Amino acid sequence: MNEQLSKQLGTTLWAIADQLRGAMNADDFRDYMLSFLFLRYLSDNYEATAKKELGGDYPALEKDDNRTPLAVWYKQNPYEREDFEKALRRKVHYVIKPEYLWSGIVELARTDNRELLDTLQKGFKYIEEESFSSAFNGLFSEINLASEKLGKNYGERNDKLCGVIRRLNDGLTQFSTDTDTLGDAYEYLIGQFAAGSGKKAGEFYTPQQISSILSQIVTLDSQDPATGKKKHLESVFDLACGSGSLLLNVRKQLGANGVGKIFGQEKNVTTYNLARMNMLLHGVKDTEFTIFHGDTLTNDWDLLQEANPAKKPQFDAVVANPPFSYRWEPTEAIGEDVRFKNYGLAPKSAADFAFLLHGFHYLKHEGTMAIILPHGVLFRGGAEERIRTKLLRDNHIDTVIGLPANLFFSTGIPVCILVLKKCKKFDDVLIINAAEHFEKGKRQNQLTTEHISKIVDTYQYRKEEDRYSRRVPLEEIANNGYNLNISRYISTAKAEGEIDLTEINAQLVALEEQIQIATSKHNSFLKELGLPLLPE
Repeated sequence: MNEQLSKQLGTTLWAIADQLRGAMNADDFRDYMLSFLFLRYLSDNYEATAKKELGGDYPALEKDDNRTPLAVWYKQNPYEREDFEKALRRKVHYVIKPEYLWSGIVELARTDNRELLDTLQKGFKYIEEESFSSAFNGLFSEINLASEKLGKNYGERNDKLCGVIRRLNDGLTQFSTDTDTLGDAYEYLIGQFAAGSGKKAGEFYTPQQISSILSQIVTLDSQDPATGKKKHLESVFDLACGSGSLLLNVRKQLGANGVGKIFGQEKNVTTYNLARMNMLLHGVKDTEFTIFHGDTLTNDWDLLQEANPAKKPQFDAVVANPPFSYRWEPTEAIGEDVRFKNYGLAPKSAADFAFLLHGFHYLKHEGTMAIILPHGVLFRGGAEERIRTKLLRDNHIDTVIGLPANLFFSTGIPVCILVLKKCKKFDDVLIINAAEHFEKGKRQNQLTTEHISKIVDTYQYRKEEDRYSRRVPLEEIANNGYNLNISRYISTAKAEGEIDLTEINAQLVALEEQIQIATSKHNSFLKELGLPLLPE
């Protein structure tokens, strides 16, 4: 299915969601809607694999038979179930009992069966606890099917869920739902729910247009981007991965086999679950990604706490859109942390550089890091100035990209992208001022394909353009006190056009003649009325 049809599916599902959620806020309804979409994906994938595994033994049912083929096979082959499930675990790494498959859930909803809610609860628990690997542990932990937001009692909640599932299934059956399509629809819905969440959206969603810029940058050759994209990345890491859209965008740039393994950290448990679903919905196998639920700044992930430098995990690409100017409580112990020890701690009022240094610490020497931060990191003083100064003196800041204001759902402030490298070819900093290049929207400003291409192209070929981009020598930056405020290096003032004095004089003469004619005409009326005349 092409991109246009994928968007049509997303639009259809969003219209259903918007109609059905009623008074429920976008955040709450999002979790139900996306979980059901995920269950549909798991079921389709599982049933397709089961059909191949069973071959001619897969039951062929009549059109009016509302049972699931697997339910029939399970009933007919009770002694072969165990071997069958072992085979499916090897191939898709999970098992779903026939009664918990999407087709079975839809049949319960179609008939308004009072067992629907109870079956869903058991099904979610089974998928979490009985799956082959740990990929599904706690996946539906934030889905509260007993919430009064669905209804005051069991009956009302069951009726509400029956309606939601029926409508959702009707929307899905209009389209061919392969993995890419469902994944794209899932991403589209996340974006729509983000728009409805306003400022909360910053917790889990990076707009696709910005995500595209970062992913294109980190997949280019780190030493000489002009040579083009890398063919393969062993690993990519997002230290505040939200719903995982940035990581998936990197994978999309290089193709399904272009990234060896995906790593992410996420503190919010609901968002952490969204990210894991998002990975699987896009066809990323559970062995191809690891998303850790925990605090990035305190770094409680055992994988990243390796004391032996030779065994320290390092990533080919690091991307991030951390929370802007996040307040944190650094301790003396954190001050001695290897991530910060050589640079100092970010201030309590803004952890922006703490997030940056965390990601930079785990970047490979030949890797590229791209991070979205508020403009303040470019010029604020104190501890941030000291960190910025060391990064510049060590020649680790490769590019600064100033973006337009109001691109995010969570904030209207302009932001920047910092591109960092441990091993850098050029002894200057490329500064790109893209702040004035956007398409104005009703709620958010937009970057068009042309705007995105111009930014990436300027980075790739290190182009210089008046009022847009400039390669600034480190000596000049040092002379400016290591202040990276873009306006210090790229003038945004528009040159005044030359004034043709002869033309202006002619215009003034003509205007004077018009005034005299008008005054004379007006005085003729005043004279007839016997009123004082205007001076001529």
